[in-house]
Amino acid sequence: MSKISITNLKLDGLKLLTRNNYSDLRGAFHKIFSSNHLVDAWNFPIKQINLSQTVEKGTVRGMHLQLPPETEAKIVTCLKGAIFDVAVDLRKDSETFLQWHAEELSEDNLSSLLIPAGFAHGFQALSDDVEMLYIHSHNYVKDKEFGIHHLDETLKINWPLQITVCSDKDKTLPRLSKKIIEEIKNEM
Repeated sequence: MSKISITNLKLDGLKLLTRNNYSDLRGAFHKIFSSNHLVDAWNFPIKQINLSQTVEKGTVRGMHLQLPPETEAKIVTCLKGAIFDVAVDLRKDSETFLQWHAEELSEDNLSSLLIPAGFAHGFQALSDDVEMLYIHSHNYVKDKEFGIHHLDETLKINWPLQITVCSDKDKTLPRLSKKIIEEIKNEM
């Protein structure tokens, strides 16, 4: 019936998950998560599932992550609308440290991004009224919250649209500096 296809992306551990569409007269059915299909990609308990809604096209959320020991893997799915979804590798021993990768996720392309622990995550809404579903391997822990400014000059993320909305909290996230990079390496 409904299967999930897995594509390995250029950053080690980052995967694009694509759902098959099963539809008939009643509508459609999409499998978002299956431990059977993801056995080699996801071997964590599901600790938290979140739904986010973004009203305005051009809005940026991110770049967020949790520090050890609460680093989390996550599966990000766009249920409504479309997003430019970005993952940044912050694993200190990774060959792709400080590199980023983006995928368009939408209600039409039936794709999700599986983001390994140690990656920062953020997205830009490519349409109005976006709804996102997040599956997390750890619960949110406020004192382990960390982030990087979405316009960081080191990362040079190419946001596809003019940024229209960004939270005050995200606007004050630090930009990468030698000091912040060393702190990340010490934490991760």
